[in-house]
Amino acid sequence: MVTLELAKDQELTQQDIGKLQEEIRRLAREKNAVILAHYYQRPEVQDIADFVGDSLELSRRASQTEADIIVFCGVRFMCETAKIVNPTKKVLHPNPESGCPMADMITAKDVLRLREEHPDCEVVAYVNTNADVKAVSDVCVTSANAIRIVQKLQSKKVIFVPDQALGNWVKRHVPDKEFVIWQGFCPPHFEFTAREVQKLKELYPDAKVAVHPECHPKVIELADFVGSTSQIINYATACDAKRVIVITEVGLKHTLMKKNPSKEYIFPESMNYCGTVYCCTMKGITLPKVYQTLKEELNEVTLPEDIIERAKRPILRMLELS
Repeated sequence: MVTLELAKDQELTQQDIGKLQEEIRRLAREKNAVILAHYYQRPEVQDIADFVGDSLELSRRASQTEADIIVFCGVRFMCETAKIVNPTKKVLHPNPESGCPMADMITAKDVLRLREEHPDCEVVAYVNTNADVKAVSDVCVTSANAIRIVQKLQSKKVIFVPDQALGNWVKRHVPDKEFVIWQGFCPPHFEFTAREVQKLKELYPDAKVAVHPECHPKVIELADFVGSTSQIINYATACDAKRVIVITEVGLKHTLMKKNPSKEYIFPESMNYCGTVYCCTMKGITLPKVYQTLKEELNEVTLPEDIIERAKRPILRMLELS
């Protein structure tokens, strides 16, 4: 058995990590719990998950699970989404302080004001929004399905919140619609600059460049491929290049190496987590926190019933349209 002393945040040896992972899996079986983790989680957290995915994949898994408990290793809006699509399940968040800065850049009041100013628009909310924003939106999207869903909307005018980068990427591919785009952004993805990507292209002229659509438009212009985290995985592991420059959060490297270790995956060195860009809120979830949360069933995600009911509609519409 792993002692509670080991469950405190501290430097863990590989032996400690192995013990914790074994105990977390045992607890999950005992409690009929499913562990979901985003690709941006720490490698040791990804390795104990029953499923690792991007926002769309995790939304689908959360809506389909038969487990009694969902331990969601992601940021707050992801945990809320799991609760919205599965209101009778107990959803646990290993680190309640792990929010999403981009999600916090818009409020439900902001959306209602936009609706008044543009009454003929449909509100398209990136899934990277808090539950109250989803509750006043018409449909949710992810970076994997945003273009396809917006193309299917009957309205010729769209309010897109909160990510300006993804909004402009969708606008570029859906020229027959008029867009009102909120000026939010993902801080880690906006850390990438065109200059550093160009420098990497010069250092590795044989490499392909895969970019997440949350990046700045000038970075996107340098890409060979633009897509969600899951789409980047498919491209980077299957393309004919031996090297791929990957412009997204460094947590994805763990999955890429597991999928196709024969390739070299190059991440820009812009911030100070393994020398690469990282999402500090994603990395705020540690193995000890997952263990203690599951063991004691801590940090249950709760939402008002009316928010759950109203926010469920745009999420289910997304799942249907995608």
